[in-house]
Amino acid sequence: MAEKIKVTLPEGIEKQCKKGSTILEILGGGKEPGEPLLAIVDGEFEELSKRIYDDVHIIPVNIKSQLGVRTYVRSLTFLLIRAVKDIYQGARITIEHSLGKGLYGEIHYNRSITEKDIGLIKKRMVELANKDEPIEKLKMNKQEAIKIFESYGMKDKLRLFKHIDMDYINLYKCGYLYDYFYGPMVPSTGYLKMFDLKYYKPGFILMYPDDESPYEIPGFKDLPKLARVFKETENWARIMDVADVGALNDKVDTGEIKDIILVAEGFHEKKIANIADKIYENKNKIKIVLIAGPSSSGKTTFSRRLSIQLRVLGLKPHPISLDNYFVDRKFTPKNDKGEYDFESIYALDIELFNKHLINLLKGEEIELPRFNFITGKREWTGKKYRMDDDSILVIEGIHGLNEMLTGSVQRENKYKIYVSALTQLNIDDHNRIPTTDVRILRRIVRDNMYRGRSAEATILTWPQVRAGEELNIFPYQEEADIMFNSTLVYEMSVLKKHAEPLLKQIKKESRAYLEAKRLIIFLSYFKDTKEDIIPNTSIIREFIGGSCFES
Repeated sequence: MAEKIKVTLPEGIEKQCKKGSTILEILGGGKEPGEPLLAIVDGEFEELSKRIYDDVHIIPVNIKSQLGVRTYVRSLTFLLIRAVKDIYQGARITIEHSLGKGLYGEIHYNRSITEKDIGLIKKRMVELANKDEPIEKLKMNKQEAIKIFESYGMKDKLRLFKHIDMDYINLYKCGYLYDYFYGPMVPSTGYLKMFDLKYYKPGFILMYPDDESPYEIPGFKDLPKLARVFKETENWARIMDVADVGALNDKVDTGEIKDIILVAEGFHEKKIANIADKIYENKNKIKIVLIAGPSSSGKTTFSRRLSIQLRVLGLKPHPISLDNYFVDRKFTPKNDKGEYDFESIYALDIELFNKHLINLLKGEEIELPRFNFITGKREWTGKKYRMDDDSILVIEGIHGLNEMLTGSVQRENKYKIYVSALTQLNIDDHNRIPTTDVRILRRIVRDNMYRGRSAEATILTWPQVRAGEELNIFPYQEEADIMFNSTLVYEMSVLKKHAEPLLKQIKKESRAYLEAKRLIIFLSYFKDTKEDIIPNTSIIREFIGGSCFES
């Protein structure tokens, strides 16, 4: 009689299973939307193909969670790569960045890819999904893996593996094709039937379900301004030969990282100076600069550096803090959980704020309020302000791009800037770095350094932060007159030594553990670099310390 093990499922359900069964055999289910894509086994995420030999607790994970979404998208990317290779031998596929609820990528071939080509690739993806081909995980000697990718001509993989200090590497195989991915995958292509593939010159958009709409494909919303910023950053990284982590690590090894740091900082300074020039060219009209962006984008340092550039041009920038225009606590709106919603635009006294703007633009003097966060009430301290001909207001806040905030002011009198960390650096051609990973790592380091918060606390509150961004910031980003990309191509090599020890403090029992583990794995690809050469005006200094703008 086969030896049995005890498996405990959610809600205390227990099963007796054959020792050595796969998680898929234990959980059962099919490949329809909502079925498990992977599982959490005794606190660690595991693929459904994993065999179990001891008593365990298993929690199924489907696409209704971020962990499930990442697994689905990663596997779907492999399906896309396989389909392209089936049709266009020798083609190189690059997965670039997210765009409009999808992934943007490009196919590099001996001719330009057309809309017809994308249609053929989509058709092949459907065929492969219907064939339900296995996606196998193989533990392979590193030298054997290198030989495979040498035969494929994948220089990005070879650069990456050169810096991975392991004798064995996990590869994935679908049919004849091997590839490397740094996270779990589904067991077969039959799980990947929900997707869409659209032509987006010169590449494609890969659409997929997510945790908010797990049973349908969200509609694609074009974001041309955002796409242009990504493309500009991509071109810059290619020119500097730092398009992927392996190339960046090469620069660390050779010492060229110093030049990369200086050039990246110089690029930022030039962009900020150009923005100031645009404002100055229209100084007779533009009287208000509005700066908005998601959490940990470096808005504070950006606004300070922009103000310096405006002063160089002879203007007199004056900061206005939206925090001082909060309504009294008792009037603050609440969310569906009954908690104060401080990120709602209605948490601000929009009427008073617009009245002050109108009076200032008329040349009148106003008394500036101050919000007392302890009492939850507005105070008047007698501090007054009046604009003159060279004055310009600089307003930083999450609602800066929303016309409701400054509805009383004509559009021509406002200049809107969207600031975000839009990394174009990827681990390799097929493993992208989400922009949210850059921001959460920035925030983990800053929260610990300046607010005494643990990495665990930051991770646990991050979903609420992201929800607020989806509601209050991202819908308005294309309203910006200009976008500023605050990412620095070298910053992960600096953030690593600050973030890694904080993440390793998170215990396995914590709800933040799996996310911490994912980020630790992600950071392991980067080599450390010294930070002494980073100027004290750098945006990254806002997070790691040493900024000259610290009060």
